[in-house]
Amino acid sequence: MTTAFVPPQTWLGAPFGAPGRTCKAAIVGIPFDCGTHPDRIGSRMGPASIRTMSTHLRRYDPRNNIDVLDRLGLVDLGDVPVTASLIEQSYAAIESAVSQILGENIIAVTMGGDGAVTLPQVRAMAKHHPGLCIVHIDAHTDAYPIQGYNVATSFRHMAQEGLIDAGRSFQIGIRGPTMVPGIYEFCRELGYNLITMRELREVGYQAVAKRVLETIGDRPVYLCYDMDFFDPSVAPGVCTPTWGGCQAHEGLAFLEMLAPLDSRVLDVNTVSPPHDPGGMTAFLAGTVMWNFLAGLAAKID
Repeated sequence: MTTAFVPPQTWLGAPFGAPGRTCKAAIVGIPFDCGTHPDRIGSRMGPASIRTMSTHLRRYDPRNNIDVLDRLGLVDLGDVPVTASLIEQSYAAIESAVSQILGENIIAVTMGGDGAVTLPQVRAMAKHHPGLCIVHIDAHTDAYPIQGYNVATSFRHMAQEGLIDAGRSFQIGIRGPTMVPGIYEFCRELGYNLITMRELREVGYQAVAKRVLETIGDRPVYLCYDMDFFDPSVAPGVCTPTWGGCQAHEGLAFLEMLAPLDSRVLDVNTVSPPHDPGGMTAFLAGTVMWNFLAGLAAKID
């Protein structure tokens, strides 16, 4: 057969397939959602949309004259084989996939999916980095005192399972109404440092970033960036939009302030294409990923 085939669309045209010897970071799609929201189901389509909108990005970081993809040996591994709403088998597949990547000392940059995809990834990272720290940037704690495995309980389970150093972990940007009372208090009882969106604005992004860096130091970090940290005016296509979030330039600048962290996983989640006019939320999610990767590339000699 002599016909040339075009490979599947990848994030920013990164090579598709297994990582080579020079690979330091890999893109992974996790097209999973629990399917339980009353009217905003669709983040299972998030990875495909982010890949499509990544065509608006470019390879080069002009601030450092770096070809980000080349410097990192970046590859797109494709998607984890999951089935939306089937939590137990999908969790096992996610944990296995991310564990393989981290086991090869490669940084995983993952695209959800809803917030439920975080717990199995943290379980995977805990195998390789016991006592890891979490930096969770989100409008919601996802640490509710309710039963089950879902988008509202990932950060409760990981603390109660002893997967993380909660006392050196942060929940940042929390705001909006909640389903049950006492959410902030419960989150702090689990050990997390909780910083609301109001506190983030009053104290300042730089001051909060400094506190995070000083508290965590050189410990391994799982960096979770839920796209509803942004205000719905700039990121409408998310699972649970919540007014009063940051603007695009603020959220991207804050991410750059956290670049010194030893982040081994970047988890970008909750992009919901059916609710995303023009794909702008997916584009912004891709930009979050690019900024993280550019910061990572700049640290490599």
